[in-house]
Amino acid sequence: MVNNEKFAARLEKMLKYYGLSAAAFADEIEVGRSSISHILSGRNKPSLDFVMKVVTHFPEVELYWLLNGKGSFPKRESIEKENLQQKSSVNSGTSSTSQQNQIPNLPPVHPSTQKGKQIKKIVIFYEDGTFEAFEN
Repeated sequence: MVNNEKFAARLEKMLKYYGLSAAAFADEIEVGRSSISHILSGRNKPSLDFVMKVVTHFPEVELYWLLNGKGSFPKRESIEKENLQQKSSVNSGTSSTSQQNQIPNLPPVHPSTQKGKQIKKIVIFYEDGTFEAFEN
């Protein structure tokens, strides 16, 4: 569950970073200005559509960071570090097939954390704001 107060604080951090007023931000992501006001005040929770518009219009915002504060903002810094690490491992010849097949921007899952666990549900979010859920 998303914590409204902390989500609002992350949203305010984004507004400062981009130098936008709440009204300009609402116009940028094409939502009503009252939506931003209600989210910032804690009156309303952000909808999936709202969250997807934010991460679509602002590529430096990590979805995981926006929803629960884990990760980094702006994302560009973490992507640059990751790209440098991948380039150095490719150049040194230590790149493995598993590294090449990993989904970018997701933390690698350590094998010891998977013992005895089974996947229950996978959700795929598309850039157009739609999603698909697959249950085991």
